[in-house]
Amino acid sequence: MAGTATVLTDDSRLSRVDQGLHKLELMLALLSGLTVFGLMLLAVISVGGRNFFNQPLPGYVDWIQQAMPLIAFMGISYTQRNGGHVRMDMLVGALKGRPLYIAELITTLAMFVFMVLMVWGTWAHFQRSFDFGMPMWSRDSSMDISLPLWPAKLLAPVAFGVLTVRLALQIVAYLRAIITGTEHPVAVPLPIDMATQAAMEAESVSGKDD
Repeated sequence: MAGTATVLTDDSRLSRVDQGLHKLELMLALLSGLTVFGLMLLAVISVGGRNFFNQPLPGYVDWIQQAMPLIAFMGISYTQRNGGHVRMDMLVGALKGRPLYIAELITTLAMFVFMVLMVWGTWAHFQRSFDFGMPMWSRDSSMDISLPLWPAKLLAPVAFGVLTVRLALQIVAYLRAIITGTEHPVAVPLPIDMATQAAMEAESVSGKDD
């Protein structure tokens, strides 16, 4: 299951790259959240139009189809950076130091290889849809209002590409931690225990009260 983690930073080049990439990940995650909010508004408009004017929003399902990649994929790199993806906390939490970094390196390498293949496959899928010589540059479109599908298909390799860069950065960080033996590596999610988590939440709440 997903655990709670913290990511350390310092003045090293690795940490600066991590923080720069994190800003992009935050923007993509925000875009994903705004898309969810936008679909909620579309649902209200569509239902309101059907009930009051007997005219639902045209192409509502088509817009949902276009928005699904934004919701599903844009936040995955942000989640990876913060250690929020599904993982075996009981196993990882029992490891410390180099054994922990080696285990994390192995799983991150496996994810990296998989995501490289996903970028290649989703890019090929996008290319089958995109064509400069076709109307709206699209070889396929949605069923109701004929929205071109290539923008939605492009989002997958973009999001997976950002995640691939994140995984590559974490591989470098884990290798650095293994070589140096540091107890406080930067640019990777470090699991924290329940007591530390509770203390951080208490500090956050007390800060808001001030």
